[in-house]
Amino acid sequence: MAASHLPPPAFDRESDVEILAQETVFQGYFRVDRYRLRHKLFAGGWSRPFQRELFERGHAAAVLPYDPRRDSVLLIEQFRIGPYAHGGSPWQVEIIAGILHEGETPAELARREALEEAGCVLQPTLVPVAAYYMSPGAVSEHMTLFCALTDLDDAGGIHGVDDEDEDIRVHVLEFEHAMAWLQAGRIQNSPAIIALQWLALNRARLRALP
Repeated sequence: MAASHLPPPAFDRESDVEILAQETVFQGYFRVDRYRLRHKLFAGGWSRPFQRELFERGHAAAVLPYDPRRDSVLLIEQFRIGPYAHGGSPWQVEIIAGILHEGETPAELARREALEEAGCVLQPTLVPVAAYYMSPGAVSEHMTLFCALTDLDDAGGIHGVDDEDEDIRVHVLEFEHAMAWLQAGRIQNSPAIIALQWLALNRARLRALP
């Protein structure tokens, strides 16, 4: 369905949500805010007041470098505390990503993080893939996702920013190999899953570009 044919939102965020109280209850590397609010209901009237905690970590962008000549993608692997706490493997296969600095655009972030995390200079073409909320029930983070058409001949190695305690290994994989990892459950985070599935749908078009 084309975006122009989508029904308008049922409500307006300004007039149909009432913030009764808001406070910061934790401030560290990340921040947690507590809201007390009410909102309009689909059946009419207002909800009763309720409380929600919000994890505030800033907004993000991510990029999947793809070399159409080689039909290969660049993925990275690094330690992540979330999967460790959950009981899974903390070494996650991901795509390049980061949190926006003040005044930085998502495209600028993608280029900066490509250098920091993979030693990779992205070529000019950044193709929009998706823009979405990572976990809207509890997190404000909004993700802008790109695919970058990039020469991966010299990509590889171990990278990362020392003062951020990053230890990042680069994988350059043929597209079919990367999809096999995805289907086998080796890739378990939403930006990488969405980007690879998007590439599966758009790969022929990208490879036909001059």
